[in-house]
Amino acid sequence: MRYRARLVDRTLVIVKPDGVERRLCGEILGRLEAKGLTLAAAELRTITVEVAERHYAEHAERPFFGDLVAFITRSPALVTVVEGPENTWKIVRTLMGTTNPQEAAPGTIRGDLAIELTENLIHGSDSPESAAREIALFFPELDCAPRAPTSARPAVARGAKRPVFGLSAGHLHCRPCAEAVRPVAWWE
Repeated sequence: MRYRARLVDRTLVIVKPDGVERRLCGEILGRLEAKGLTLAAAELRTITVEVAERHYAEHAERPFFGDLVAFITRSPALVTVVEGPENTWKIVRTLMGTTNPQEAAPGTIRGDLAIELTENLIHGSDSPESAAREIALFFPELDCAPRAPTSARPAVARGAKRPVFGLSAGHLHCRPCAEAVRPVAWWE
């Protein structure tokens, strides 16, 4: 029997446009899952300038802000919510490696797969507060309350403005319609 940690935390993870362009989504998500984390929601989307500016608001006065927004909005990114034990955000940040790939340790996502500081493949929330804010920004219909362990079947929120795909059948809720999600098969 495989050990499964009690799931209590969620954090936002984005496979940035460079990761999607290089077809590294499976590799990156595989590393998170191999660690024992669970994908709760995912959507491939082109992030709008408005959302990017809100997401990176703390950098608005920095000289690289415009380049940062241009990069994250240039092509589709895989925006996900990952579940795991307490302080999941710290686990994700450790797996990611330091922001600068040239300084990231071997064995980390950035240390193994990224080369440039400006194209470092992945974003992960840097605190529980950031995780809550970022999840609400990208998945406003997702109930962010801590959950019990999730099932292994995908789920789609009924009545959502856009589908929210996740592995939390019976645990996610769609805020606009306040209905529980219903499990669906991958081939539906």
